[in-house]
Amino acid sequence: MHPFWITAFLDSAPAHHQETVGFWQEATGYAVSPPRGAHDEFASLLAPDGDPYLKVQRRHAGADRIHLDLHVTDPLAAADAARVAGATIVADRGYVVMASPAGFVFCLVDHAASRVPAATVHGHGSASRVRQVAIDVPRASYDRELAFWTAVTGWSPRQSVVAEEFHVLDAPAGQPLGLLVQRLGADDAGEVRAHLDWGTTDRAAETERHLGLGARVLAQHRHWTVLADPNGRAYCLTDVAP
Repeated sequence: MHPFWITAFLDSAPAHHQETVGFWQEATGYAVSPPRGAHDEFASLLAPDGDPYLKVQRRHAGADRIHLDLHVTDPLAAADAARVAGATIVADRGYVVMASPAGFVFCLVDHAASRVPAATVHGHGSASRVRQVAIDVPRASYDRELAFWTAVTGWSPRQSVVAEEFHVLDAPAGQPLGLLVQRLGADDAGEVRAHLDWGTTDRAAETERHLGLGARVLAQHRHWTVLADPNGRAYCLTDVAP
């Protein structure tokens, strides 16, 4: 059962959750919803048009991470299909928390959403929007993880022309986020993780804007720039249309 919407959650350690929310609110130009949850741990970033596709969570413990919500009509049926594809169930809280074969956490929810926000035009004239989640996978787990996300989404993978270690799962019309599955280098033995990719109309101008908000540049590449927010969360600004 394939998702009709995907939401990316910015999960933060308690000590700097508010700072993280503030940075991403300013970077996106979105408002922040009132907090919700048993401990007021959840909130949505609200675009001026469209439905929320970026949300934040204050973790009770643990480091920063990203997790995904896959919106489906029947979470329990989708969980069964995901288990067949190789996932494991972590918890059932009215929504189903699962882990991919490599251990990437995602949730199956049935919240309605359908309106994709437009790119935000900023004061200097450039436009940008978070448009993709990159799942960064250790080499030993890569083939299985790519097959898993292909099966769970129903989206066809294609080899990126930018880098051989990238496979893109193009989101169909009506999805706010695409997926990219990246094979990590041989010297990176870390766990599976994820980062957000922005599309921009002017990457240089957007880089300067983000630096003004407290980000820093980690690396420059031909088609993208790697930055870190004030708390060290890495993300990329790309030349892809937002």
